[in-house]
Amino acid sequence: MSGAAIHIPLAGFREIYRVGDVDRAMEESAPARNEALTAFYEKMRKLGGVRYIVKPSSYDGIDPLYDSCPNFSEVIDDLKKYLALAVAGDEAMNFTPILLLGEPGIGKTHFAKELAAALGTGYEFVSMSSLTAGWILSGASAQWNHSKPGKVAQTLVNGEYANPVMVLDEVDKAGGDSRYDPMGALYGLLERETARHFKDEFVEIDMDASHVMWVSTANDERSIPEPILNRMNVYTVRRPNRDEAAAIARSLYAEIVREHDWGFPPEASDEVVDALAALPPRDMRKVLLAAFGNAKLDRRDRLLVKDLEAGRATRGKAKIGF
Repeated sequence: MSGAAIHIPLAGFREIYRVGDVDRAMEESAPARNEALTAFYEKMRKLGGVRYIVKPSSYDGIDPLYDSCPNFSEVIDDLKKYLALAVAGDEAMNFTPILLLGEPGIGKTHFAKELAAALGTGYEFVSMSSLTAGWILSGASAQWNHSKPGKVAQTLVNGEYANPVMVLDEVDKAGGDSRYDPMGALYGLLERETARHFKDEFVEIDMDASHVMWVSTANDERSIPEPILNRMNVYTVRRPNRDEAAAIARSLYAEIVREHDWGFPPEASDEVVDALAALPPRDMRKVLLAAFGNAKLDRRDRLLVKDLEAGRATRGKAKIGF
């Protein structure tokens, strides 16, 4: 991400559940003696039901995304409209759930992470391709062995924010059958009114999930149920062109150098940027990290194109993000 100042401070609090409801639930569930549920209730009591909620002070706080994710400019343009409304009303940042469509490796997951960082709120990643049951999102009844709360309840209880960014990666690859539909929980969660009274099947206490900001990714929308698509703003994201890929490469290089005291210059050479721009965005970070190591092994504090070539040989076969 660009080093530009971010003008989206934390301001305000929101109650996402009532501790009194937790106390009553503990009394009612005492005869069942579910240790995992009791432990989760104890955590809810200890942490309390109030969380920070992000209220933007200006609508230019996500402008650095134009540099770090240039092929997402249409999405950023629309998000700025929601920021402008939030600023005008002194309200929490919230937007219609987003679905990012596009081929693998173009940076959809990376964009979601950068967005969460720019908004200054929490971030939770859920790989939908690994889900075979709806309880992963909304929990399983405490009556079942090895049951536990779902991702939504865990994120709201364990996190600091009432409006985290929840990323559902590869929603088009969610598995399961009609009895354990992993998409089933989304019908209520993506609707703000019903999400105000979200009830995880494990926790069985009303929670306010209406401020969760949903970003989904997919390669193909044809397997996604129409009612789910109707609840989201759908964007088709193209592969970055050469200039945009170069901008992404420069941004990633600068970001990595800022995060580590390795002694490399703050900007990459044009030759290194040109070589990186030939890669899919998903692979750039992996190749860069290997290249920095190659340079250090060669006792250098600057990258050469040959470092990147060696890095390509060792980059794995990861399928998600970049």
